[in-house]
Amino acid sequence: MTPTPDEPDAWYAYLAEGNARQARKRVAADVLLRNMSGDFLLVKPTYKPGWDLPGGMAEANEPPEQAAVRELKEELGLTVTLRGFLVVDWVAPHEAWDDQLAFIFDGGVLEHEVADGLRPHDEELSRLAFVAKAAALTMLPQRMAPRFVAATEALTRGVPHYLHNGSALP
Repeated sequence: MTPTPDEPDAWYAYLAEGNARQARKRVAADVLLRNMSGDFLLVKPTYKPGWDLPGGMAEANEPPEQAAVRELKEELGLTVTLRGFLVVDWVAPHEAWDDQLAFIFDGGVLEHEVADGLRPHDEELSRLAFVAKAAALTMLPQRMAPRFVAATEALTRGVPHYLHNGSALP
């Protein structure tokens, strides 16, 4: 017999058991940052090949926007105020990874002094660069490129995008 809310201890134990069996999603939270020239910030992680947008993985029960802000503080020493979200992409399982939800938030435009002073702030990054959109598309991994394009379109149109494994739904 299923407990009811009239039996609080049994009810919460029942809910906790159900919660423990439900799927968990990995969540990535990246930030689109620009300099005053309109170039985009890319970072070069030390723990994987290629370039990436600044940001990283959310911790357990951490909201994506807080994860993005935390990651920028840890990796770049940069405190940002997010201006909303641009993209959420459901990324299918691939290689050794389960599926994930990948967010990109708008971090705005950095003043010259701030952009020029950015440096990797911990061992997770080896380099960073502000690059034009066309260059970013050649530097980002193939899986990230459609998400980056959608984020730049969302900046222009003012409407966020939902992607399904990098593609817009029909």
